Amino acid sequence: MLPIVDSHCHLDCEDFRADLPAVLERARNAGLIAMVCVGSGGDLATAERAVELAGREPDIFAAIGMHPHDARKVTPECWPALAELATKPRVVGIGETGLDYFYNHSPRQVQREVFERFLALAASVNRPVICHVRDAHGDAIEVLRRGPVPDASGVLHCFTGNVDEARKYLDMGLCLSFSGILTFEKADELRKVAAFAPIDRILVETDAPYLAPNPYRGQRNEPAFVAKTLEALAEVRGISLGRAAEATTANAFRLFALTPARESGSA
Repeated sequence: MLPIVDSHCHLDCEDFRADLPAVLERARNAGLIAMVCVGSGGDLATAERAVELAGREPDIFAAIGMHPHDARKVTPECWPALAELATKPRVVGIGETGLDYFYNHSPRQVQREVFERFLALAASVNRPVICHVRDAHGDAIEVLRRGPVPDASGVLHCFTGNVDEARKYLDMGLCLSFSGILTFEKADELRKVAAFAPIDRILVETDAPYLAPNPYRGQRNEPAFVAKTLEALAEVRGISLGRAAEATTANAFRLFALTPARESGSA
């Protein structure tokens, strides 16, 4: 069984409240050795739940942030609490944060200001930043170039840009993470990016409960399904499934400074 890391999932959300133990059992049976639970909903409770879950499960790690959809909800009072959560020992990333101009649930200027503030937070605690960017690559690249990008770098989660946009992020030292979209029939442009990106700069994720890969599309996504995205990545790169698992797992462990479950239970 190949060791796999789901580098971005939302196990803290309501969709998993009823059957999380079974979801985790299926993930472990599928070969997952680590999952990064990203607590980035519309309030601090999601971040707190992610940290709490990571404290209970030795193969789950937490990231804390606020989704760009909810940037308008980030008040001055949120920042001290986020800064405190960021220092917790099992918090391995800051985010997701970034820009989403597809829905514009928050004003664009507010999104940019909050994104900049999260970059500063990530730099201050030396954790990688987890970026959500949709229909906003030009502005996101500009914000990232101004920085500060943390020394621990960062990742474009659920990347859906083109090769030119990917090159700009890679030139800044960032990683790219591919979700179940990589398996979708019309995702030819994204498959070009997956073939182009250096093998030491790519990760795989589910973004569960969203974006289930084929053949599960339309169902609730869960970490076990990341194996299908890994298969698509191996195929598009022309490498073995074992090599794809080895590379993406090593990349996730390096980016997030993960520790093996057998060592991390006491963290």
